[in-house]
Amino acid sequence: MSDMQDAFLGLKVLDFTAGVAGPHATQLMALHGADVIKIEPLKGEWGRTLGRAYGEHTAHSIAFNRGKKSMAVDLKNPDVREAVKTLVKSADVVAESFRPGVMARLGLSYDELAGLKPDLIYLSVSGFGQQGPYVNRPVTDAVIQAFSGWMTMNANEQGIPQRSRMVAMDVMTGLYGANAVAMALISKLRFNCGKWIDCNLMQAAAAFQTPKMIEYHLQDGDTGNLYAPVGAYPTRNGQINITAMRDDHFIALCRVLGREDLVGDPRYQTGRQRLENERELNKVLSSELAKKDSEYWAAHLTQADVMNSIVYNYSDYFDDPHVDEVESFQWLDHPGVGMVPVPVVPGAPELLISSPDVGEHTEATLRSAGLSDLNIESLDKLGAIYCGR
Repeated sequence: MSDMQDAFLGLKVLDFTAGVAGPHATQLMALHGADVIKIEPLKGEWGRTLGRAYGEHTAHSIAFNRGKKSMAVDLKNPDVREAVKTLVKSADVVAESFRPGVMARLGLSYDELAGLKPDLIYLSVSGFGQQGPYVNRPVTDAVIQAFSGWMTMNANEQGIPQRSRMVAMDVMTGLYGANAVAMALISKLRFNCGKWIDCNLMQAAAAFQTPKMIEYHLQDGDTGNLYAPVGAYPTRNGQINITAMRDDHFIALCRVLGREDLVGDPRYQTGRQRLENERELNKVLSSELAKKDSEYWAAHLTQADVMNSIVYNYSDYFDDPHVDEVESFQWLDHPGVGMVPVPVVPGAPELLISSPDVGEHTEATLRSAGLSDLNIESLDKLGAIYCGR
């Protein structure tokens, strides 16, 4: 059950988004108590196809749609659109992630809906924004990773740009979108005003990388490490990440390794010198760390107050005693899928709620919009709605 102090309790969100970025933003609203109605196509939105399918779900559709209601409809049907407009009158937020112009062609643009609800908060999620020469470009997370400089910043030691296998641009765009809606709702409370929010992957990716972009400008394109040594080093049975930020960290690291001679080496005496000679230093550290197991080094480095972590996979994370003690994730028995691990969202109520099946709440939502059972049956026969049967 939702806590009566949930920030968004009592707010209604009409969610026309698909994929990851928009659904993540609206799912955060749902976790904080909002009544989120996911308005999706008859066969479900394309985010339900990302990765391996488990019935009507994938890992991504579970991760970013928990706590929502699903209404599966054909928005090209005029009766469906009128029902949606009726729902808008009692909504606080509308979120959409169509290509720019699509909602206007459906008669559901911000200007039109704001005429029905002047204080409406309207979130538009897109790839490159609502205007400009790239407004109609098709976009995926990988496209923005390349466009924003993320891949270049994340280049490997050979200088080859690397793509993150996580849809990081989408997820961070969802975070920025949810934050922007929260700020707009505060403005609405204070000044009784609505707002149209343009939240796009390009700008979200750039905002996230602000310090790296500033470094790039000030340092003639050099966006390397902030200090050395830092990174994952091979051990006898795996890898360990070590962060020796300050001089005392480096001295302690050298003592643990039994290489006090490195402390006096003129190449490594200051942080700047260690960064300038990072490649040579890493070769020495890799050679020493490869002599023992990760667990040995983790224990001794921690005792010496040197920041470190064994490089985990997800199973290691789930099994870690600290993760268990602080209940960093919960097991959700998801209908049609089975048990899935769900990490706790910081600051959000710990609610074990599943994601809806396609059209699971179509009938109930249309009734709330004033449609009779006869109207609903008629739309069903026309193939304009899907009720999850």
